[in-house]
Amino acid sequence: MANTKKVVLAYSGGLDTSVAIPWLKEKYGMDVVALTIDVGNEKDFTAVKEKALKAGAVKAIVADAKEEFVKYFCFPAVQANALYEGVYPLATALSRPLMAKLLVDVAREEGATAVAHGCTGKGNDQVRFDVGVHALAPDLQVIAPAREWKMTREETMAYAKKHNVPVPVTKKSPYSIDENLWGKSIECGVLEDPWVEPPDDVWVLTKSPANAPNKPVYVEIGFEKGIPVSLDGEEIDGQALIRHLNELAGEHGIGRVDHIENRLVGIKSRELYEAPAAITLIRAHEALEAMTMSRDQLRFKAKVVIEISDIIYNGLWFGGLSRDLSAYIQSSQRYVTGTVRLQLYKGHIQVVGRKSPHSLYNLSLATYDKGDKFDQSAAVGFIHLWGLPVATQAQVQLLPDAEGPLALMGGVASPKKNSKNPGKTAKKKVKKLNR
Repeated sequence: MANTKKVVLAYSGGLDTSVAIPWLKEKYGMDVVALTIDVGNEKDFTAVKEKALKAGAVKAIVADAKEEFVKYFCFPAVQANALYEGVYPLATALSRPLMAKLLVDVAREEGATAVAHGCTGKGNDQVRFDVGVHALAPDLQVIAPAREWKMTREETMAYAKKHNVPVPVTKKSPYSIDENLWGKSIECGVLEDPWVEPPDDVWVLTKSPANAPNKPVYVEIGFEKGIPVSLDGEEIDGQALIRHLNELAGEHGIGRVDHIENRLVGIKSRELYEAPAAITLIRAHEALEAMTMSRDQLRFKAKVVIEISDIIYNGLWFGGLSRDLSAYIQSSQRYVTGTVRLQLYKGHIQVVGRKSPHSLYNLSLATYDKGDKFDQSAAVGFIHLWGLPVATQAQVQLLPDAEGPLALMGGVASPKKNSKNPGKTAKKKVKKLNR
């Protein structure tokens, strides 16, 4: 027994990872160390540990990783305004590199030669786990039982019963769910039909906007260098802030996402997300950046946001480009300090105030009232120089061709004149315009 190889399994307590314990022993002859990682999953972790041991694990470990998750993943994602395809706050995706690191750490501590996870061969998480582990520990074998065993759900339940694995014998919720502090992901069941409106029982963290309070609520979020640090003028730690906003914004119907998503494995899937705190914080952060960053900085950062969101989603957290872009993000946040006031009302977030000691908004330049220091007479020369290239090109290339300007704007080209039958020309023109 002393020479039996060990595998560290990322254990959730669900059917697949519970069945994976005896399956790994049977298929690979390995002792299983079950590692459950707490990133705000809100589970009874004592019961999860007991279930793992009953299923045959030689050891069950629970790692509290909430602080690391918020500090090194969630809040940097706020600084980056990270939203995959512009809508998904990457809740599940952000947790995977942290889990991969902890799997490797525990594997080293336990002397394991392999790690395992419960992902199937159809989703994104398998990529995130496999790539993350291989980046940090190329020598470790990565096993994905649910990707290998090719059992249906009914066959998996039968396997569990045969091996006395303590999992519910009834069929689970029709939805596949993953949840952490940063948000909740929901898929499968009736949601696989993109025409079907999500049933009410899908949403847990958020109220329907129709049933949200009829009176708006106002909240002030303070940032230091892009990191949220206060709520309504009071300093607050990251976990408490996220939990409070999940509850408050969720009560007002904020944080629902219904998205047709492009998975890394090449398919489109219908995904639902609930992320009240994440969406609220990113919206506030964007408003503060608009006040403290120049136009060129904002436009370039918008490009970086797309890249870094894709990196997170695609499981490339530990790559060189990820590190380079993260360094840029940190640099961009030097002056993103201040407070943003938001109105939360029936599913909508409205920025109603913002202030910063590093604000680039200058009232004396922006005002049309007394105190205006903007030299309007300088505008004439500026406009002449700014428009000079356009005027030059228009005179040389566009004006000789009467149809050029219209064609550039998608207009309808003028028909050629018909000297023999003017009426025919007019009819053709009307016909073309009516298309």
